[in-house]
Amino acid sequence: MTEKQEQPALPEGWLLIDSLDIEAQGVARRPDGKVVFVEGALPGEKVTAKVHRRKNNWEQASLVELHSESAQRVRPRCPHFGLHEGACGGCKMQHLHVGAQVAIKQRVLEDNLWHLGKVRPETVLPAIEGPAWGYRWRARLSVRHVRKKGAVLVGFHERKSRYVADIRECHVVPPHVSELLLPLRALIGGMDAIETCPQIELACGDSVTALVLRHLEPLSAGDLARLRAFAAAHPGLQWWLQSKGPDTVKLLDEGGDELSYALPEYGITMPFRPTDFTQVNPHINRVLVDRAVRLLAPQAGERVIDWFCGLGNFTLPLATRAGEVLGIEGSEALVARSRENYARNQQQRGPLPPLAPASFVARNLFEITPQQLVADGRADAWLVDPPREGAFALAKALAELHEDPALRTGGWTPPRRIVYVSCNPATLARDAGLLVNGGGYRCSAAGVVNMFPHTAHVESMAVFDLHSPVIAA
Repeated sequence: MTEKQEQPALPEGWLLIDSLDIEAQGVARRPDGKVVFVEGALPGEKVTAKVHRRKNNWEQASLVELHSESAQRVRPRCPHFGLHEGACGGCKMQHLHVGAQVAIKQRVLEDNLWHLGKVRPETVLPAIEGPAWGYRWRARLSVRHVRKKGAVLVGFHERKSRYVADIRECHVVPPHVSELLLPLRALIGGMDAIETCPQIELACGDSVTALVLRHLEPLSAGDLARLRAFAAAHPGLQWWLQSKGPDTVKLLDEGGDELSYALPEYGITMPFRPTDFTQVNPHINRVLVDRAVRLLAPQAGERVIDWFCGLGNFTLPLATRAGEVLGIEGSEALVARSRENYARNQQQRGPLPPLAPASFVARNLFEITPQQLVADGRADAWLVDPPREGAFALAKALAELHEDPALRTGGWTPPRRIVYVSCNPATLARDAGLLVNGGGYRCSAAGVVNMFPHTAHVESMAVFDLHSPVIAA
């Protein structure tokens, strides 16, 4: 047995990047073991870096010189990407091949599941991938009148800054939206409200592009005319106005196509308002919905609960397969919208089979108790799609029902399968730990969903199955 050969020492000041962290920073270690996070560096590279923050156990730095380049390093498509002053902060991974981005995100998911939840999935699901460019159908664009530059800027913030980046093109939004950036600058620059319009929110549907203009003061008749002329010059564009909070959003002019997206596999059309939560990437969303429904595999006579149901993105497709669906959300307003979407799609089924019975209720999903789970009734399968905070109360209540059979009254039994869709690997791992280590489930599969290419955002899906049937008390 030969002794392990030591790596040759690096020249003074050089760092060898071992891995990439969840913020897309290269991770290196100094000879004394101190961790250095290097922005702009990739695994396998040898670099020189400038440290700009020091703590006892770690340092944060930025790339100064690249001495040995990774084979996965690529030339960024966007001229505004990088570490230079004024660089756009909308993307963090354009310098890394998109396939390697997915592999790193899968590693982040697996590391979180194990280190935070002590859970290892039995199967790694193939990553869900889609277009790497032009995928972002939702965005929040900041607007600033910069007197020193004599210009209005419309775009994302600069990297690690409150300033708006001076971008003239963007390759992650649809091409027609990128082409609007400079015309929007000119539009705002010619308005009376040049100083009081801080934001434009973008929401694309299948046939409509909605722009929500946040305005701090009432708009003049002249400004309203300018907005109408802009929309007339760009077919398919709608202006919505927002004077205060999201509830104040209203369409400038009625008429034209409706803002909506389709799930053609299920014959579903989902109308939405531009400030509603919908998935940023519609291409990935269609595949995500289809995989979730196939993994849950509801049968005609089964009951399914869709927790955090939103507008019904999963609920309505599930109603094409299951025998009954219950959608639960935290907002009465959202629940009302879900009911409307369900009723509308039921009326428009045409030759397609009718949707299964569905009901929607509002509830504080962060204060769920075992008693409330029992009161909601037995379900054969759950779909869980929480916000970044995760579904801790839900997982905890389910674990308590597993540990105390006396709580399972009225013939209640836990769902045979749970499909959990997550936008935060840390809270997914925490909840997975409760389900697997205290709830009687096993993590049968997990994998990533590349919803946001070129960013460090990790979307994922995990499947939990009961170890064995549970007999109600």
